[in-house]
Amino acid sequence: MGTYDTLIPFGILEVKQKQFNVLYGNSLETSDFLVDGLEHWWRYRKKSYPGITSLQIDLDNGPELESGRTQFIKRMVDWSDKIQLPIELVYYPPYHSKYNPVEHCWGVLECHWSGALLTDLDTVRAWTKTMRWSGIPPNSISWMPNIIVVSS
Repeated sequence: MGTYDTLIPFGILEVKQKQFNVLYGNSLETSDFLVDGLEHWWRYRKKSYPGITSLQIDLDNGPELESGRTQFIKRMVDWSDKIQLPIELVYYPPYHSKYNPVEHCWGVLECHWSGALLTDLDTVRAWTKTMRWSGIPPNSISWMPNIIVVSS
């Protein structure tokens, strides 16, 4: 895919706002990659949540997110201290992705670009920008090193 061999997707769904945020990275899906993505999303979206007193983040049970993963928890605690907000991590039970709303967003995106040849970054961006979740396009977030962000 151009200068990137592989694009790793990362999605955040703001459930009440029905706002799907899609980022693509060019590193492995590690604890650091996921926390970097969360930090980047928060820098962009925190203005939409004035007066917020805590964050609740619903997570799947991927191995890079497990509560026993020292690196993930360390990074989340450091980020919580940095933004001065308590963060509650809520885990979906294993094999229950059908109840996780962000998984439904991925299904919509997969159906949307079904059959498309995703040969380069521009094509991936174009297809992602034209998908809709509840009639709303993915959020526009600026560039971050190692994170490739879709702009609508």
